[in-house]
Amino acid sequence: MSGVELSRDLLVDLGGFRILTDPVLRSRVGPLRRRGKAPGAHLGANLDLIVISHVHLDHFDPLSLRMLERSTPILVPKGAGGVTRGLGFTKVHELCAGDTAHFGSVEVTAVHAAHTGVRTPYGLAADCLGYVFRGSHEVYFAGDTGLFPEMADLAGKMDVALLPVWGWGPYLGDQHLTPYDAADSLRLLRPTTAIPIHWGSLFPLGMGWTRPSFLVFPPYAFLHHAAQLAPEVAVEVVAPGSELSL
Repeated sequence: MSGVELSRDLLVDLGGFRILTDPVLRSRVGPLRRRGKAPGAHLGANLDLIVISHVHLDHFDPLSLRMLERSTPILVPKGAGGVTRGLGFTKVHELCAGDTAHFGSVEVTAVHAAHTGVRTPYGLAADCLGYVFRGSHEVYFAGDTGLFPEMADLAGKMDVALLPVWGWGPYLGDQHLTPYDAADSLRLLRPTTAIPIHWGSLFPLGMGWTRPSFLVFPPYAFLHHAAQLAPEVAVEVVAPGSELSL
């Protein structure tokens, strides 16, 4: 497996099958600004699948989706199919937690996420999901979620867990994993390797000056807690825009 970590815009390559998650490819979305260069449409070249975990603006950005090839299959939570088809996508699969879709030798299962799915100010409501990708490796992409006990049901053959560690601010509530919560989840998930995501890219205007450390420290706090709570799990911290092969 190889992946390109862009915090929210994660490209996962499973033996040549390329999956792009929650693409936000612009330099700003709503009140959030991107730290560093926006990836742009090139990240979506030669995709086999796009997946959307939920419809919050920092995970479901219509302008970014319009940069991508609309014939690419796209998985969305139940409730988001209509708006996705309205963007021109022709192969839209609406999933609920527990549903599975197959793309050749790759299997994708939608799983529960402990997160609210209402998008404001537009009023769009859809489920919140994580996904388990099974191909050359088994990879869990958590989307946005809090800690929930049923994570233990996903354990077994998980090679990689892609876990959010906070996000664009330090006060996001219990429907987001803190670095400690994400480390605690490793005791339930039992992956071989964990990669912290959802950090260091998007932030409210001014945070770069008022709290610059928040753009850097969450994955290292996760690394510290994981060493204490789940020392058998390897943790790889991948800087936004960098690539890791496993």
